[in-house]
Amino acid sequence: MTRSMSDDSCMTGYPAELEGRWVSGVVLKRDVFSTIERGRFLSDGGEVDAVLRRIDDVPWWSRLVARELFQRERRALAIAGSLGIAPPLLFAGREVLVRGWIEGVPLHLAKPEGDVGYFQSAKKALRTLHRAGITHNDLAKEQNWLYTAGRATLTDFQLAARFRRNTRLFRIARYDDLRHLLKHKRRYAPAALTAAEHRVLARKILINRIWMATGKKLYYAITRELKFTDREGRGMRFTREAPEIAARLRTHPGVREVTIVPYPDRRVGSGLYAFVEGDVSDRQLRGFLGPGGPEYLQVVDALPRNAQGEIRSEILELVAMNQIDLIGSLLKSDAERAAVGRIVSERCNLRDRTAF
Repeated sequence: MTRSMSDDSCMTGYPAELEGRWVSGVVLKRDVFSTIERGRFLSDGGEVDAVLRRIDDVPWWSRLVARELFQRERRALAIAGSLGIAPPLLFAGREVLVRGWIEGVPLHLAKPEGDVGYFQSAKKALRTLHRAGITHNDLAKEQNWLYTAGRATLTDFQLAARFRRNTRLFRIARYDDLRHLLKHKRRYAPAALTAAEHRVLARKILINRIWMATGKKLYYAITRELKFTDREGRGMRFTREAPEIAARLRTHPGVREVTIVPYPDRRVGSGLYAFVEGDVSDRQLRGFLGPGGPEYLQVVDALPRNAQGEIRSEILELVAMNQIDLIGSLLKSDAERAAVGRIVSERCNLRDRTAF
């Protein structure tokens, strides 16, 4: 089994049922309900790329909810994973779950502008899931849709539900899944929306309207108190601290532009990584910022930009997360590959690094 990760990333302390079968590569997400890592798993058929969800290290006060979410994903993946629309379930223990790795980029990073084929495959995947009696119930999050070689696959089934009969609740949940998919289609391929899809988007079911007016406001209030937000799992620090740090950095005369992206961190949950375009050293900027800056700060010759001149923060997020092997499919030109290659080679976050 490949063990070229750093000593810190090859963590000990995993449940005994994983002994000799799991090597951690990189943390994908960490919150009060679970830790998700990418790594290598020794399955019955040999060593494979995989993703681990573990709940053995969650706080005591979130354990009951964490276990319920864990069991929901376990039940859903046991079915959806065999349908070709979700990761296969490789192993399910008492507090760990291992699913296959899908070579795909989350929707909010892939940004499939005008890609009608992708949304056709997404609709087909959703129909397949619903025919199996499962609703996902968390498809508003773009990171739960993966862009896999031009087609859609689904991930993160913590809120999924299994229905054995075509009840009214099942129909409501199916409708809500579809509405969330069409919201993403409206964002990335609005011209491809049909008249029927426009009608679905215009009609919110009653339970959804009640949730928006009551439960969602309560949810946001609670997550603010817990100091994490739900938007792509980016965390409260990204929402509150990153804009202030970026504004301070831009006042330095040697700085042309700044982009700060979040990344999952084993120690603090969500860290901040600042990419600075300018003619100044990172040491000078650290001194300029003083205490309370980002975990990582990297000065680059040029930030990656699209044809409209907008900074491609989705690429920088993958650099910060050490998901280097997913970047190639997002690059459009040789010049862009060369510029991003320099950023990758000089990246700061080597605490969690994948060998894939």
